[in-house]
Amino acid sequence: MARHVAFLRGVSPMNAKMPELKRCFESAGFVDVKTVLSSGNVVFDSSLRSLSGIERKAEAAMARHLGRAFPTIARTVGELQRMIEADPFARFDLPAEAKRVVTFLRKPCGAIPRLPIEKEGARILALEGREVFTAYVPNPRGPVFMNLIEKAFGAGVTTRTWETVRKCAQA
Repeated sequence: MARHVAFLRGVSPMNAKMPELKRCFESAGFVDVKTVLSSGNVVFDSSLRSLSGIERKAEAAMARHLGRAFPTIARTVGELQRMIEADPFARFDLPAEAKRVVTFLRKPCGAIPRLPIEKEGARILALEGREVFTAYVPNPRGPVFMNLIEKAFGAGVTTRTWETVRKCAQA
């Protein structure tokens, strides 16, 4: 069995309780299930090899047990560990206060936008496979980087801080 992480889009403590998500994943046959933080990160073991199969199975279990399914994007822990070791942010000159985020795509991007894309202290730096790497400096206008990401890659994505990705890979 391989270790996986499911990143769920749109989860917050207000719309999904982590113990309930854990039970959903267990009911789907995933084992050694753990939730990380309260933002829809589920780590588990699965014998399924297809990430899209894992995503469909998780979404079906949520629909059955919660009455709604959160869009799910899965990665193996091995994929995340290799990404962390490669540190795609290291090659960019970023301000010390810059926050680093990773956006997960379900499949590789068809039309690759010209990068970097910048707006009000937010920069989409790179696209590698099914991950988008963005850095931003917090400002009073809020999460400007999310507008950039959705404009460039659509709404069918989910984004996590670099620190959250690290925590998920270690869980």
